Amino acid sequence: MSHATPTMFISTLDVATIIRSLGMPALLNRLVARLEADFRRWPEFDKAPRLASHSPGGVIELMPIADARTYSFKYVNGHPANPLLGLPTVMAFGVLAEVATGLPQVLSELTLTTALRTAATSVMAARVLARPDARCMALIGNGAQSEFQALAFHYQLGIDRLQLYDIDQAATAKLVHNLRTVPMLTLEICATARAAVQGADIITTITGDKSNATVITADMVEAGVHINAVGGDCPGKTELQPQVLHRGAVFVEYEPQTRIEGDIQQMPRDFPVTELWQVLEGSRPGRRSSEQVTIFDSVGFALEDFSSLHVINEAAGDLGLGQPLALVPNQANPKDLFGYLETTRQRHRP
Repeated sequence: MSHATPTMFISTLDVATIIRSLGMPALLNRLVARLEADFRRWPEFDKAPRLASHSPGGVIELMPIADARTYSFKYVNGHPANPLLGLPTVMAFGVLAEVATGLPQVLSELTLTTALRTAATSVMAARVLARPDARCMALIGNGAQSEFQALAFHYQLGIDRLQLYDIDQAATAKLVHNLRTVPMLTLEICATARAAVQGADIITTITGDKSNATVITADMVEAGVHINAVGGDCPGKTELQPQVLHRGAVFVEYEPQTRIEGDIQQMPRDFPVTELWQVLEGSRPGRRSSEQVTIFDSVGFALEDFSSLHVINEAAGDLGLGQPLALVPNQANPKDLFGYLETTRQRHRP
């Protein structure tokens, strides 16, 4: 008999149940811990920039990575006009497979999980790049991922004041409504991005337009600020004026990918950056002083999905969630794929 075991399918409902059951703070703790552990063993992974298919309205991407035991990939899109069609801007799913056999073990939603892992990655970077006394964050771009960023920085780093701005006032109103019951978190709606960054210790930009936008200019950046630039994540899509990148030290996830997609796509190929894993494992410095400006040019990398898929799969197992999915034929003779057709015909004969 074939040894193929069913692939476990984890749905959006399952992930929502995991968040409710564990609580956002506890789940973020698990995600950040797994991300840090995996980033510290960076050389063990087989890595490549993601494969992107661009169209006038957006992009569809595949993001693969593997270590010696497990291969994973994520399918993800980015289509800024989708909300006008009643669709999310970002939709995603992912797979964990066994390297030794290629057997797909887990198929999971990654739309909710991507928002979680992006926020967890942001705070993982901010722990070593932002000032320890940071308490106020400007959050520019108040769309689908903004609440996750807000809560991650609140629960993980003690941010207790958010200064909010979005060109879409309804998006900001949505964020304020969703966070209205979070204790010890002050929300201020600002009329401009410039107003939002005044006095902020951390600036998070997470805008959606697929364009070379200038959300932050150099004269808006005060000494000691940490910039968490999340929205510039594909060719032709940026948020920072090039002069901003000269204001301080720039940190990235995977340099070959960020050179193509991040805000540093605007810079010469020899513009200096540091990969975040080097800071986490101690071979390169992060923040050097309280006055230094630090910039995390975050585009999202496959290792973050690898880590998150493991966390979500383990949590689903602990809670008894997920459904077996017959993604691979369970054959008596693995070499007789055609014979499987007859087996299924007999099994379903009226």
